[in-house]
Amino acid sequence: MARKESLLSAFKGGVLRLREDGGPCSDTSPHLASLCQLLECILRKGLRQPAWGFRRRDYWHWLEQLPTGDSGRPTPLSISIQKAGSCEKARTAQGRGRYFLRLALQGKVLAAAVQQLAQTPRLLEVQHTAGRLWGELLPMGNGEQNSSVINGGVSLFQFYDPVSSILGNEDLLEPFLSLLLVVTEMDFSLDLQNCSFLDESWLLPVCITYETVPCRALGMVLRYVDGRVFVTEVLPESQVEVDEVVLAGDILDEINGCSLRNAYSGQAGAMLQKLKGQPLSFRLLRWQWHDGGVYEPLLPYLKVLKEKEPRFQLQRSPRCRGEGESQRLQGGRLLYNLRYLGRTSIGEYGGKEVLDRAIPAVLERHSAAREVLFDVKEAEVLIQEKTSSKLLCRYPYPTISCVGRYVDSSNLFAFCVATSPESPDGSTFDCLVFASSSEQECEEIIRRMGKGMVSVFRYHHSEIVEYQELLFWSTTCKI
Repeated sequence: MARKESLLSAFKGGVLRLREDGGPCSDTSPHLASLCQLLECILRKGLRQPAWGFRRRDYWHWLEQLPTGDSGRPTPLSISIQKAGSCEKARTAQGRGRYFLRLALQGKVLAAAVQQLAQTPRLLEVQHTAGRLWGELLPMGNGEQNSSVINGGVSLFQFYDPVSSILGNEDLLEPFLSLLLVVTEMDFSLDLQNCSFLDESWLLPVCITYETVPCRALGMVLRYVDGRVFVTEVLPESQVEVDEVVLAGDILDEINGCSLRNAYSGQAGAMLQKLKGQPLSFRLLRWQWHDGGVYEPLLPYLKVLKEKEPRFQLQRSPRCRGEGESQRLQGGRLLYNLRYLGRTSIGEYGGKEVLDRAIPAVLERHSAAREVLFDVKEAEVLIQEKTSSKLLCRYPYPTISCVGRYVDSSNLFAFCVATSPESPDGSTFDCLVFASSSEQECEEIIRRMGKGMVSVFRYHHSEIVEYQELLFWSTTCKI
């Protein structure tokens, strides 16, 4: 009669709770972390440790030795193992094993891994009986011997004690495999790039993406602590402060897809120097967790950081303004809540001078304002419907001829766009007018748009003043 195993009962309960959540399971599921912890405990239970003081074994050590398949062609399982083994963000066997489990959940190959391990001893026994020509005999903990490695294969009993383990006990392995097959039928939608703290914890940090335009200086002060790149200060009036995404205490995890895990001092700056003049995409790990407190695995790092920089303080919100209703974060990007007042055709000339008559022309119509979300990206401007986030229009910077602010009403601004840039008869232009929540926000939008344009101008009654301190999209100017 099989012994009762509390870990299997707990794992079964975790699987049922996860199924009850419905829909694809994501990293925000309240039951995912506990399920992964139980799974890890099962894989570690009864795991044999070397008797001669070699490296301590973990379940990753048998995973990485599983054969790739009879045909030699990559399988979904072997691909997941290869990805886990080559992950730059996981430095330990624990981290690689955990990363594999997340890959396996999403790729539905977890049951296949355990099945392949479980089938290996039967193959070994057949070949061992035929003449002991293929196997190597290794001592087991109870004085017996068991075939362990054949042609690069892995023996279950080489790694697991059949008395104390679940994977080494046939009566317990069968119900465990049944539960894994249930898990295989479930859908997972996990952020597999969020793996930089799997060496330390199953708790994952809040991860966001920050995209910004090319500029001379971003305005971040960085400090390196045990291979991690911390933002210790966001400089006033810098591009980073304007964008209002990065906070002091955050970690730079990637720059344009290149990992900064285990970074050497100065590596982030060197990468930014190579990317000079290109749009930048940062993957940030927030110091603040979902519950509003400090992300727990960061505490040892923050202690060291405070010792190195006694004046360092965690930043809870952007310095420019609090989290007011005038802006919204969507996928880590800053979107402005604006009112679209209308547009008017201005003919075949789209220079800054037309703003003098185009803005009043739109205002005189007294059209109903439309609530929109305004996204200033590195290569274009996107306008979405506020209620549904439906994309209304997209304007690449080469189609925008000018942008300016109406000083008679300091929260109004407008920009002109080419309506038929590919026409052989020449382009015509329209002027679009928007109202922001404040003069400061209006100037901020103009400044951000100006970094992606050839020229930008401020509208000031009948006088148009060229806007200075711009970074132009041009192959001939210096960035």
